[in-house]
Amino acid sequence: MRQIIVILGPTAAGKSALGVALAKKFKGVVVSADSRQVYRGLNIGTAKITRLEMKGVPHFLLDVASPHSQYSVACYVREFNQIIKYIPAHQPIFLVGGSPFYIKAVTTPGAFSLVPPNPKLRRRLESQSTKQLLNQLTKLDPDRAHSVDTANRRRLIRAIEIASAPLKPSDSVDNQVPFQILKIGIIISRRELYQRIDQRIKSRVDRIITETKNLHLQGLSWRRLEAFGLEYRFASRLLRGQLTRSEMVYQLKNSTHDFARRQLTWWRREVDIHWCRNQTAASQKIKTFLKKTGRG
Repeated sequence: MRQIIVILGPTAAGKSALGVALAKKFKGVVVSADSRQVYRGLNIGTAKITRLEMKGVPHFLLDVASPHSQYSVACYVREFNQIIKYIPAHQPIFLVGGSPFYIKAVTTPGAFSLVPPNPKLRRRLESQSTKQLLNQLTKLDPDRAHSVDTANRRRLIRAIEIASAPLKPSDSVDNQVPFQILKIGIIISRRELYQRIDQRIKSRVDRIITETKNLHLQGLSWRRLEAFGLEYRFASRLLRGQLTRSEMVYQLKNSTHDFARRQLTWWRREVDIHWCRNQTAASQKIKTFLKKTGRG
């Protein structure tokens, strides 16, 4: 039976580095579970791991989609199920990322709903304020409301669309391969997390702006860039003259702090996560897990 070790936590918690260290130690591979890192060209703003940082560990589901196209959770499930067929059975899979829906979609038994677009519903929702959309989503699906990017209207509308739709057997994708799953969460104090976020933004802000500008020159609209998340949203507003550089940095830091808080709220609701403070603690959990599942 396949073994999946999930490495999760809020943005800037150090998931990528921990995933590489553990995959190297236990001779595994890394499969990314990030809804933005699937897109080619979104590198700096998404803090996508570099080839050098991978340290020779195979990584999958990075750079698999054009930023001009729409990549959904359903696409991710399909590609995940295809990729794991080619990973040797003896290698543990380290599922690393901060996108709860992606992780849940491939680790939760049963079917994952493939809800088609509903143009009529979308037109009606477009006329509502962001606050109204969030209130509606909270009533329909509180868990999803806790983790969705509340400033991203496109994701809010899509979340409501999914939560409102009935599930039909023909609208599902089944995970064909049975898994044994261990979830490792990174423990980090809120103070240290905010410091890491601020330092990351400080060290990358100019490159984020340049990347956003280049993506726009490649034909991505400002609206599309705003939908790609906080870094691209505020950089695009700076490039349009709506924000100064200091305003951009200030708003990006505060919004990322808020996003990280909501990520932590989401994960803390899960009862099957083993929270670890460091690599040593995580390694011990993995050793026990692999021994129990016949790989120790």
